[in-house]
Amino acid sequence: MISRLEKTTALDGISNRLQSTVQKVAQPRALRDLLHGTWVGHPLHPVLVQVPVGSFMSAAVLDALPGQRKAATTLIGVGTASSVPAIAAGLVDWSSLSKDQRRVGLVHATANTVALGLYVWSLSARNNGRWGMGRLLAYAGLSVAGAGAYLGGHLSYQQGAGVNVAVPQLLELPDDWAEVGEVASLPEGRPTVRTIEGVRVLLYRHGEEVTAMLEQCGHQGGPLGEGEVEGSGAAACVVCPWHGSTFRLIDGVAVHGPASTDQPTLRTRIQDGVLSVAAP
Repeated sequence: MISRLEKTTALDGISNRLQSTVQKVAQPRALRDLLHGTWVGHPLHPVLVQVPVGSFMSAAVLDALPGQRKAATTLIGVGTASSVPAIAAGLVDWSSLSKDQRRVGLVHATANTVALGLYVWSLSARNNGRWGMGRLLAYAGLSVAGAGAYLGGHLSYQQGAGVNVAVPQLLELPDDWAEVGEVASLPEGRPTVRTIEGVRVLLYRHGEEVTAMLEQCGHQGGPLGEGEVEGSGAAACVVCPWHGSTFRLIDGVAVHGPASTDQPTLRTRIQDGVLSVAAP
């Protein structure tokens, strides 16, 4: 069923319009970097969802116990309010995914929106003294949220959304040193690409130092070797041509999203003017 969902082109119209809207609203780069989690080196959305999920789960337990109405209602209020930043981060991440990932993500978001609506309805019922209805609505919300969480898990672990897709290439590199060539053959201050054991590596020579990182962008696999370079010297960065993720060339640090994790770098060694690289 989920495989068919990934191929359901009927969702693309809504997906494309929503993507355009999200990208317009979150146009400031600082806002995007904040919501992507680039500043913490980890996607922010999975962190933020812990508060509403924990609140809703705890409320479900308290709703099953006598004398805990007020505490359960408070937790549902906390979960509802804390859903707002989690939704914002999730939408910004979703807007930079591939088309098949966005289809699953759209249904994931829809399920969570329905669940949130049920919790808001539950709060209203509780505040009006309809405790039984409030409990039923909260349990319904938790059930729908569970279905949404299943889709979120598929999106992350099956489709690889939000993970550094370049990391598996590290396993293909030799543990021992692999000779690349003369350092003098590398252009100064400009990245170049070499292939080692079938893996494309981006090399950057800065003075007497050479940095090596995987050329495949960790966000969605874009070719960093075709990206533009911003800045110069130690501050030079390469910009992924697909989604604009920006990495500092001397150490692979993610400067701007949508990538939230650093680009994997390799060990380098220079002996008698010859550069060698090895897996970290």
